[in-house]
Amino acid sequence: MGEVEDEPQIERLPVDLLSHIFFLISSFTDLAQASCVCKKWRQGVKQSMGRRESLSFSGWKMDDDSTARVVSLAYSLKELDISRSRWGCQISDNGLYKISLAKCIPNLSSISLWGMTGITDKGVGQLVSRGTSLQHLNIGGTFITDESLYAIANSCPHLKTIGLWSCRHVTENGLLFLVNKCRKLQSINVWGTRVPMDCYIGLLAISPALQIKPNVHGLPMWPIQ
Repeated sequence: MGEVEDEPQIERLPVDLLSHIFFLISSFTDLAQASCVCKKWRQGVKQSMGRRESLSFSGWKMDDDSTARVVSLAYSLKELDISRSRWGCQISDNGLYKISLAKCIPNLSSISLWGMTGITDKGVGQLVSRGTSLQHLNIGGTFITDESLYAIANSCPHLKTIGLWSCRHVTENGLLFLVNKCRKLQSINVWGTRVPMDCYIGLLAISPALQIKPNVHGLPMWPIQ
């Protein structure tokens, strides 16, 4: 009886309540520190991660291992943003491989890898091979080539939007293959790419309703007869 009375008030909280509290915390640093307090808090943090449907690492200094570890706990995840920001969240192909092993990946509807200059076609291919439910994908600002577009086209039949902003190594062949395979594609951002005007005409010939962003001067935005 005396031991119960001496127990700190915070340690009397049930795990479900702790999980709700930790769910409201967005700082990964704070969550990491909380998980070190005691076994019950660690369980609460883990449970709170399992409830999250959206995660953004943009602005956080995360490495391959820490990012993959967090994603592996978020088994209800639908949206994942690991874009690089000014503060330097940088992931490599090894990180994408580890992330691809998480149970939530096949259920993701949105992934952003914007500005992740440390990744290549190998890592992107590994990730999208399991992201078969993807509807929205942003890989702008990376050094990917047509190989990534081939992998995306073959693995993501439900894709609706894709950002290829400043992906200067993709070519007309990759774009045509992507649009031809992903018949649900509604919008594609090709700003900063190095493809000829004829390519855009070809894309609209395959998918007349496709929105090509930004609108190139002189490019018709209506169906081509």
